[in-house]
Amino acid sequence: MQSGQIMVGAHEGIYVIKLVGDVRLNLCTSFDNFIDSMFKHDDFNDVVFDLHGAKGVDSTTLGLMAKIAIRALERGCEKPLVLTTDEGISHLLDAMGFDALIEVSDEHRDYAAEPQPLKCKTPDECAAREKVLEAHRVLMSMNEHNAETFRDLVHTLERECDPLDSPSTRMH
Repeated sequence: MQSGQIMVGAHEGIYVIKLVGDVRLNLCTSFDNFIDSMFKHDDFNDVVFDLHGAKGVDSTTLGLMAKIAIRALERGCEKPLVLTTDEGISHLLDAMGFDALIEVSDEHRDYAAEPQPLKCKTPDECAAREKVLEAHRVLMSMNEHNAETFRDLVHTLERECDPLDSPSTRMH
């Protein structure tokens, strides 16, 4: 499977996030930093996720997409638009409860600002774990099904992230 790439662009407050290939957690810290900077712009008013080139999207990336959708809705924006013709991705979005946060369309679009590759830095293990944890907490907050699905993973990550609970710091 083609390794993943996140491409981003913006024009007059409309942000395009294009996912290409198999998008996995190794891109998550750069993507999360982009999300924070995107919402700092006063002109932000809409976001489009173009998944036409995506072959796979992991749960961490889905959690960050949910984070974007929630923050956009909190700002009074319309539901973000997800463009995809992939039935598997559409089914995954539906099964995870994204219908409350996004609109899905199979249309193809041209953009005023062509998305460019997001500059990705390799995250350190701790930073990556924190982003994975945050993304899955967002997914859990969406509905009970997601809460049940990701509960064990989140508890495991929380234990790994807690330095007081690590074997090297326990008193014997």
